[in-house]
Amino acid sequence: MVVHRSEVVSDVNTRMDDVSRGAWRALALASAATILLYVAIMVPLTTVVSTAADLRMGPGTQAWVVSATNLGLAAGLLSSGAIGDDHGRRRIFVVGALLLAGASLLCGLAPNGLVLVLGRVLQGMGGAAVLACAQGIIGQLFPEGYPRARAMGLWAGALGAGVSLGPFVATGGGWRLPYLLVGLAMVMIAGLGLVMLPESRVELSRPVDVWGVLLLGLGVAALMVGLVEGRLGWDSPLVMLLLATGLLLLVAFALYERRTTHPMFDLSLLSSPDFLGATMAAFAAGLGILSLSAVVPIVVEVGLGYGVMVATLVLFAWSGPSSIAAVLARWLPSSLSPRAQLVVGLAGCAVGELLLLLPTSDATVARLLPGLVLAGVANGLLNAALGRQAVASVPPSRTAMGSGANNTARFVGSAIGVSAVVTLVGRATGSGPAGVIASWNVAVLLTTAPLVLGALAVWWGQRGAGRLG
Repeated sequence: MVVHRSEVVSDVNTRMDDVSRGAWRALALASAATILLYVAIMVPLTTVVSTAADLRMGPGTQAWVVSATNLGLAAGLLSSGAIGDDHGRRRIFVVGALLLAGASLLCGLAPNGLVLVLGRVLQGMGGAAVLACAQGIIGQLFPEGYPRARAMGLWAGALGAGVSLGPFVATGGGWRLPYLLVGLAMVMIAGLGLVMLPESRVELSRPVDVWGVLLLGLGVAALMVGLVEGRLGWDSPLVMLLLATGLLLLVAFALYERRTTHPMFDLSLLSSPDFLGATMAAFAAGLGILSLSAVVPIVVEVGLGYGVMVATLVLFAWSGPSSIAAVLARWLPSSLSPRAQLVVGLAGCAVGELLLLLPTSDATVARLLPGLVLAGVANGLLNAALGRQAVASVPPSRTAMGSGANNTARFVGSAIGVSAVVTLVGRATGSGPAGVIASWNVAVLLTTAPLVLGALAVWWGQRGAGRLG
């Protein structure tokens, strides 16, 4: 049977007509909250030096300022999503927005490094609720197919926009200003959320899985703390104890979830090729391109000898195309399934990273641009597919949990990767530009490997479940 383009367009228009105006308003609010969250996450990337000078922070505290938000996010995403599904996604979204607002204001007014780190952890915990429930709400309001693909593409574009705007906002008015602006804006988001977002939850809610929340939260937290502290010395007994404790708690979490009557995470989902593929892709992206992007400013400033504004612009060569590609991903041919899009995104990021290898410290930033642009486009396609698969690969009643699980994999992967590349490149700063470039090239190869392996794993996993695209 031949399907004419006019019939396809008519079908798309019919499906889009089924989406209410309220759904579009909810998408706009969820996207705005995501932009603000990622602005907050990105602030230290270009301001950690000025922040350290102002608050007299040592190297250890600086590492914590950069990583603390990811700690809160990784520890809280899955729990926030599961609680939102059972007790109201709007309710948890608003609570998270208020926590993110208060934590951001605390960061902006922090008198010392300890308070700033505490504020950053709380930012992550609030952001976890916002991120998981925002995707869960979008998944509930937009039906599967083109409407959801378009909505998730726009949401992924907002994610990229936040990554792009964060460094620019941070370099414009001092390191405190972005936190204060995010705090005030999130108060407005919380208020609008009560008015604009419909409440949604499962019909038969379950009690909060308290032990599951504690085991997962403490396990991820111990693992993340061990990874951050490991940057200052991996042979430390404390680091080994933290990493071992984290792994044991996560094993205990899996065993408990398998036996409890009302688990917050259904382990049987891991047997689903769609869910497992999306989770592996998110972990690979965090371990790969997201980790490498964290040290781009260091390489541009120390390795190539440019200023902070140039470093910010160079990073935009990755984040800008990522945002645009995510929005345009909905126009990809329907023959390219979301699973195939994951493979293309991971493979594209890997090729883009290999183009970032630098021959000497005499290279210019122009040498980095082709690889960053290609990796950015591929990352945008990947984000759009991940957002869609995170909610499509779980039961309709568990969309926020699906989002939480997917983003947890991304942030845990990023925590591992960032710890490795920051340690590698950071220790080379004392060796001058040549040492930084040599370490950068090693970091490129190390972070390319999980992208290639992730693409192969997703592709291979689909061979047993049917054709890829």
